[in-house]
Amino acid sequence: MDNRENMLTTLRRKKPSHVPFGFSLCDSLYEEFKLRTGCDDYVEYYDMDYRMINLKPSGYPNDYSSYHPDLPDNGFIDEWGVGYIPGSLAHFTRFVSPMSDYDSPEQVWAFPSPDLDADYRFESLAEDVKKIQNAGYAAVYSAVQLFEPAWYLRGLDNFLSDMIIDEKMVEAAMEKVTGIMESVCIKLAGANVDCIMYGDDAGTQKSLMMSMDLWRKWIKPYTKRVIDIARKIKPDLIVCYHSDGVIYDLIPDLIDIGVDVLNPVQPECIDPVVIKRLYGDKLAFWGTIGTQTTMPFGTPEEVRRVVNERIETVGYDGGLLIAPTHLLEPEVPWENIEALVDAVKAYRY
Repeated sequence: MDNRENMLTTLRRKKPSHVPFGFSLCDSLYEEFKLRTGCDDYVEYYDMDYRMINLKPSGYPNDYSSYHPDLPDNGFIDEWGVGYIPGSLAHFTRFVSPMSDYDSPEQVWAFPSPDLDADYRFESLAEDVKKIQNAGYAAVYSAVQLFEPAWYLRGLDNFLSDMIIDEKMVEAAMEKVTGIMESVCIKLAGANVDCIMYGDDAGTQKSLMMSMDLWRKWIKPYTKRVIDIARKIKPDLIVCYHSDGVIYDLIPDLIDIGVDVLNPVQPECIDPVVIKRLYGDKLAFWGTIGTQTTMPFGTPEEVRRVVNERIETVGYDGGLLIAPTHLLEPEVPWENIEALVDAVKAYRY
């Protein structure tokens, strides 16, 4: 089977011909990759089983500068209107939420929306997807998010408080974001993408950010909407869901709304072997290699050991795409990246 068939087989919880894998590099590691290899595409260089789909950038971005009068010269604003102030290390930034002082749903609805779902941004997408698939790779879109854009705009403390004391504000923000994302999902499914990565970080290192009752009230139904609307067009769409942190309690509900694949299965927070034992008949897994432990602080030998252990305990019957659980940061030794690739490619079922 080609790489696409191999990956789809894996994500459908069957044993593939080889173990699929993937990772993303921060800017400094990407520069090191180019210096070491003379190439500029590490996905192609390492022959990963999938290719990420990107939409065309906005040709008509909103001017949000009036919403951020105090943003410093080195700050920037994304297409949703969220401001960012760079920190002192790598790509880390501080959010500046333009709706933080809002007190009415009318203000939320009046805030300018990005043209993320505009038709021109999807021109040639179906052709691009077909080219990827014809070349033998799976086409993946990441990510459809709801809770995260909403709280980026409102501010996390405000949004979590709104869930309890100002439900109309939550409803306005979630409806506003979900309406855009429904349109995006319709177009993605119509272009025949193989997999959509949904998801919003709902877990911390110790627990969920909110109670299960609040998640079921405010996150679950909206997430179900954007999954259902895509599946109505493409019934065999593979639905992947991303959330960092301790999310044991979410998993049965994610299965209930149609999730096929859980990402990133952060081993510092949840036990991949336990998750496999409990839900391996219903979920595949994408991730499991720690970026708080193994990748930055392990030796190459430990990386190889952990990769083999994950395949044997989580992916023994398929259903595992090996990947670090986050973007690889500057402190990850290059030798550990090579060890991960070597271990995956050397493994034989």
